[in-house]
Amino acid sequence: MAVAKEPTWLKRVRRLQTIAQAGISYSSDKYDVEGFKEILEIAAEIAAEQSNTSKQMFLTMFEEEVGYVTPKVDVRGAVFDDDKVLLVREKSDADKWTLPGGWADTGFSPSENILKEAFEETGLRVQATKLAAVCDRSRHAITPHQFYIYKLFFICEVLGGDLRPSLETSEARWFSEDKLPDEREMSDGRTRRYQVLRMFEHYRHSDLPTDFD
Repeated sequence: MAVAKEPTWLKRVRRLQTIAQAGISYSSDKYDVEGFKEILEIAAEIAAEQSNTSKQMFLTMFEEEVGYVTPKVDVRGAVFDDDKVLLVREKSDADKWTLPGGWADTGFSPSENILKEAFEETGLRVQATKLAAVCDRSRHAITPHQFYIYKLFFICEVLGGDLRPSLETSEARWFSEDKLPDEREMSDGRTRRYQVLRMFEHYRHSDLPTDFD
């Protein structure tokens, strides 16, 4: 798989955020806490200068994270039926195609999260049969993201339900391997085309080990 390269400024912002938030959470000296808050502001300023987002918006996002900064988790379901995979058009990303999924919610196991996401976005009840890949988003997506993200890809089979779009998706459609949308039509930050092709390999060969990184 191709490895994407994130901008250096984003890596530095994340590092400053991690140091600052850990200091704010675990320091007992009020002067130290004020210093760490200043570091967090500097991180927000750098991020704002390099993007079209305001310093205050970044600062608000940073302050919502409590305690030590850890990666966020995104789950994706490669739902197969009759040698075809299910893709959805993501409204929030110009109706580009992706595997159904989203942020993992607390209180649900990884596989429970993908069952919930698949049903919400497609109307289908599915069952996860295999964890096919665990990926570092920064190594695969072209578009950078302010959060550090791990992506979990599951192979799933259909149990029932009625296929339909949702509040988040404008369309849900089955694709054979040779009819997949091209890379420009895919939601880069959510699912790359080559990742979907890799899911076909896992679907055909259940004994393949889980991909990682």
